[in-house]
Amino acid sequence: MSSLTRVIPALLLLADTRMLAQDGKAGADYDTFRVSRLVCVIGNNKAAGDHRAGYNGVFRMTASGLETSVYVPAFAGLNLEHYFDGRSRQSERSIFFEPRHAPMEFLRLGDTKAELRQSATPVYGVESRTVFELREPYYLDMSYRAIPRRDDYAGGFLGIFWASYINGPQDKSIYFLQGESTLDKPQWAQLATQAHGRESTVLPRGSAPAEPAGAADEPPPLFRTFSPLRYSEPFFYGRFGDMVLIYIFRPSPYLRFAHSPSGGGRSASGDDTNPAWDFQLVIPKPQSGTEYELQMRVVYKPWAGRADVLREVREWLAR
Repeated sequence: MSSLTRVIPALLLLADTRMLAQDGKAGADYDTFRVSRLVCVIGNNKAAGDHRAGYNGVFRMTASGLETSVYVPAFAGLNLEHYFDGRSRQSERSIFFEPRHAPMEFLRLGDTKAELRQSATPVYGVESRTVFELREPYYLDMSYRAIPRRDDYAGGFLGIFWASYINGPQDKSIYFLQGESTLDKPQWAQLATQAHGRESTVLPRGSAPAEPAGAADEPPPLFRTFSPLRYSEPFFYGRFGDMVLIYIFRPSPYLRFAHSPSGGGRSASGDDTNPAWDFQLVIPKPQSGTEYELQMRVVYKPWAGRADVLREVREWLAR
């Protein structure tokens, strides 16, 4: 399978870490990692202060001069959310959100690098390792590797879904290149779904879902309701104040984008909702014991226009 300007004061970072440590175990379940213009708290499914149990990945992401995390503090970004196949929506939350409930090990691999490990999960039988690495000045690279330990997935496919809960942006949309456009001749698409679970998932150009839409599901999960839009290049971005958050992926025919206007619950102000900017792999005919991979880069930096977004995409895909 294809693989896919003021520095925040040290006292503020220390206070943030102490806040998290009230209920969690820094160094055992999560820790703080930094480069010159990016700070991330990365951890497993355990609770940590305001961060709730049942969410993994990037608890917080802050940039130079900004105290507010781009991700909802109670939840996470790059959160390994679901495994799914052709079965109807699972009523048990521990199954529907299996990666969030199954035990997950956190390892600090250095000042800028962390790993999350999960043994084969109880129902879907997926073993995984996720490595996060911050890179100068404002990059976070993620590498996910999964090994299914069964080969009888309903419908003949395995879905892997990640959620990122965005902390009250004024613009809830994600933006990507549509149709037959290219990095050299871009045509932009904007996706801001009207309601959770309505035309949520965007497939690559030239493709149609190979699995049933699951229309009987109530309410429908994001991965079973499809947008008429198609993306042409493996990236999308969204705006957060004066910043831009860009997700760039190694090309894969199995990669999909997803969006919810309200997946992250009510905003801190209480007068709006937090969107979810999500992505997923849907692997046909997965083989037990075979490794499948997703590689991506997150860019979190001051907004400098769409030409700058395309430059970041070109440079990373050329590596």
